[in-house]
Amino acid sequence: MRKWLKHWARGGLPLFRFYAKRLTRAGWISGKYRLQATARRDRRGADNCHYSLYVPAGLRTTDQVPLLVMLHGCRQDAHSFAEGTRMNGLASQHRFIVLYPEQSTRSNSLRCWNWFRHETLKGGGEAHLLASLVQRTMSRYPIDPSRVYIAGMSAGGAMAAVLACRWGQLFAACVVVSGVMYRGAQSSVEALVTMRSGSRADPARVARQAVRELTGSSATVPTLVIHGSDDTTVHPRNAEQTIEQLCAFAQCRADAPVVASEEHLVTVAGRSYRSTDYCQNERIVAREIIVDGLEHAWSGGDDRYPFNDAAGPDASVLLWEFVSSFRRVEAVAQQRA
Repeated sequence: MRKWLKHWARGGLPLFRFYAKRLTRAGWISGKYRLQATARRDRRGADNCHYSLYVPAGLRTTDQVPLLVMLHGCRQDAHSFAEGTRMNGLASQHRFIVLYPEQSTRSNSLRCWNWFRHETLKGGGEAHLLASLVQRTMSRYPIDPSRVYIAGMSAGGAMAAVLACRWGQLFAACVVVSGVMYRGAQSSVEALVTMRSGSRADPARVARQAVRELTGSSATVPTLVIHGSDDTTVHPRNAEQTIEQLCAFAQCRADAPVVASEEHLVTVAGRSYRSTDYCQNERIVAREIIVDGLEHAWSGGDDRYPFNDAAGPDASVLLWEFVSSFRRVEAVAQQRA
């Protein structure tokens, strides 16, 4: 017996440890994250949040896979957003990790991300919390830093636009579904007005001001904007303003025009959508998809969950096809150095 234990200690145990280190925990993982640098607890809860993580089976610590960050909308949580969008199925198919941060009812009674607050629009507050959670996730899982993507719906889409602007150094691409442009509102009252009829702020002027503030940011994060033509919760005018702002961002950061492609009309399962690309120096800055007849919902989602429409096109597939074509150039250069 003693000889067997010595053999296990010398050979078997190290071998077990080797494989344990190489296998990454898979499945649905939940936790809570708190900013470590916070001196005292934030009364509005902007220093902590719960989250869920989906890790496909078979990943090893030596792998380098993409990370997709999914921000839910109001009256949603991490579980309902994951189930409604069916994103975990795509993650298993294409081998990427999905992070679902979850807003608390303490921070917002409807679980809306507070994308309009002054500190958030400056990159602090909830934007800082979410960016820090992304960085912590990147450090703990086998994630390729050049393929980190941010996406969100409604209030989550508006927050995704904030993160793409203020924390753009983290993300290779962004998706805004039924959302609002960066700094489209700067108070809760103004946010309601913006949702109903579009922002009163000029997208190009906001873009110019933001670029002056963001001296360390070198490029616009390529962004896909998806919106329903019949959305009465967040007016489709917000999609137009987001595109206008993205084009202005690009033109401010690089002295070259942004050119719109011809509009493509695509019909899927009886429903049509219109797609337009906006390119600068043959690089996609933005893509706009307007889904005809879609209200305030995730197109192609599981309609057993709120804010999902079972009819096509499948927004999750469109999302992944878009973001997966981009890598963050700076991260690629650092990996090769």
